[in-house]
Amino acid sequence: MPVGVKICGITDATGFDTAAQAGARWIGFVFFERSPRNIAPRAAAALSARMTGGPERIGLFVQPDDIAIERVLDTVPLDGLQVYAPQQRAMEIRQRFGLPVWRAVGIESRADLPVHASPDRLVIESRPPVGSTRPGGNARQFDWTLTQGWKSPVPWMLAGGLTPDNVGRAITLSGAEAVDVSSGVESAPGVKSPTLIRAFIAAASGVPTP
Repeated sequence: MPVGVKICGITDATGFDTAAQAGARWIGFVFFERSPRNIAPRAAAALSARMTGGPERIGLFVQPDDIAIERVLDTVPLDGLQVYAPQQRAMEIRQRFGLPVWRAVGIESRADLPVHASPDRLVIESRPPVGSTRPGGNARQFDWTLTQGWKSPVPWMLAGGLTPDNVGRAITLSGAEAVDVSSGVESAPGVKSPTLIRAFIAAASGVPTP
């Protein structure tokens, strides 16, 4: 099975169409106002409507309350929710909305890797730098060998600092079965590059699943 690819932070038709046509397994919409990739629910719904089927649509939320998630789901159908939230809160969201929930976890050492049951998927990335106003990998890599031999309690994907040039090596070193990219396929903050999207998916797909 080829390595699964998620293209996150889609904001326009060009990015959406390219990711779908190039073979992305997931497309991510960011519902977080402080992100340069933030998208309004109506805009996300319009993009999603460009194609029936295709990549799964994943909504990204940061410390969301139920109302914030409800407002989005009332407008745009999603196949899953990626959340920056504590473990217990992620489980509550899973129970409340009945959708697959991915929990993002930032790490610095092997001791930070989750070992207990989580929701449906883990997104493993670098911890945000001190003073950062946004969660996530912030285009920063961690030591990809930290996940070698790790027995994740659920499926997981690698994120943070990935580009078309390094994703093959990252998969080989980390043992990841899926990867998540956002800024690594952009020509400017929030602007996806069709050339980089295609190159990233091709590079990731060329690596055998560990």
